[in-house]
Amino acid sequence: MILINLLPHREEKRKARKARYFTGLAAGAVMGVLAVGLWYAVLEQLKSAQMERNAFVGAEIKKLEAQIKDIANLRAEIDALKARQKAVEDLQTDRNIPVHLLNELVKQTPEGVYLNSIRQAGKVVAVTGVAQSNERVSEFLRNTLYSSQWLEKPELIEIRAGGQSTSRQRTYDFSLRLSIKPPQAANPAAAAASTPAAAAKAS
Repeated sequence: MILINLLPHREEKRKARKARYFTGLAAGAVMGVLAVGLWYAVLEQLKSAQMERNAFVGAEIKKLEAQIKDIANLRAEIDALKARQKAVEDLQTDRNIPVHLLNELVKQTPEGVYLNSIRQAGKVVAVTGVAQSNERVSEFLRNTLYSSQWLEKPELIEIRAGGQSTSRQRTYDFSLRLSIKPPQAANPAAAAASTPAAAAKAS
């Protein structure tokens, strides 16, 4: 017995294929929307995390800026204190310079030389006096040049024959200029000179 299918099976197959096609499209669209939504959510999360990090970094930068400002203020105060300390030390040193100057002139003036006037203008000292001979003046210059701890750069301005002393010996009037050594240059020399004396006293 032969069976003949009189139903429109081709039409049914086309409808089934079309239904599967649209179902696949719908499923693909849904998957695409889900993927885009998921990617958008991930991007939003990353963006939020980055904004939080940026906010944290900004807050830390503000803290550091405040600390840097405090450090700058502290440095300014330290510099001001150092400047005041140096001013006080310089003032103290300047107050002691006349004492050292007179003491040094007494030590370096040889016999036969008599000082008439001493004038100080800043670091320059002008000295006038009377000497028994030119050699005495030369010795005075050598002493201040090589042996003095507080005086330097002796410069003879004038020497001329004067009158006669009570012993009928001719005298010489002279004037010269000296420079006072800076305290930082004079103090180490004074300390070095005082060390042997202290060692000798201790022995």
